[in-house]
Amino acid sequence: MFKVAKRKTSKLTWSNVKSTVVDLDHKQLLKLVADMYSFSKENQTFLHARFGVDDDPLESFKKTIDECMYPDVYSNKPIQISKAEKAINNYSKAVSDPLGETELIIFFVECGNNFTVKFGDIDEGFYDALNRMYKRATKNVLSLPESKQAGFRDRLEQIMTSASGIGWGYYDMLCDDYYSAFP
Repeated sequence: MFKVAKRKTSKLTWSNVKSTVVDLDHKQLLKLVADMYSFSKENQTFLHARFGVDDDPLESFKKTIDECMYPDVYSNKPIQISKAEKAINNYSKAVSDPLGETELIIFFVECGNNFTVKFGDIDEGFYDALNRMYKRATKNVLSLPESKQAGFRDRLEQIMTSASGIGWGYYDMLCDDYYSAFP
């Protein structure tokens, strides 16, 4: 019997790729970006947001969040919290835009909240995700200039108010977070 020596593999990182990318000329770099663009819808959305080529850079991210947090139950589509969260994180990586990020976070909670108001109780994990995002939204709103906070505060209050009959401690957490942030 022969023993095959295991090759030691190190974790590949951006540094490994960067050392090759820096040697690419303009044409090769453009081809690489084009290939990445055609590779996935997610890459396209990222690049559209990064380079501001879309009239409404939030639209495609909101579409993803809406489909994930308020799915078509009549088509048997599931709630996909992690995919919706990823859309927000991808937007934040693509564009340094605290207003846009706050909009997406609040939209996430609005979609999930509206879904449960319409269709009834979900589960603890669902409400934990909504509570985490709501808390993140209040922090984001507080970090914005005061002149930009009012509309977001109104929407957070509306979410809290509409959740009054929802269980799992969801409503209580929303109240705690809202009144801690905006006494």
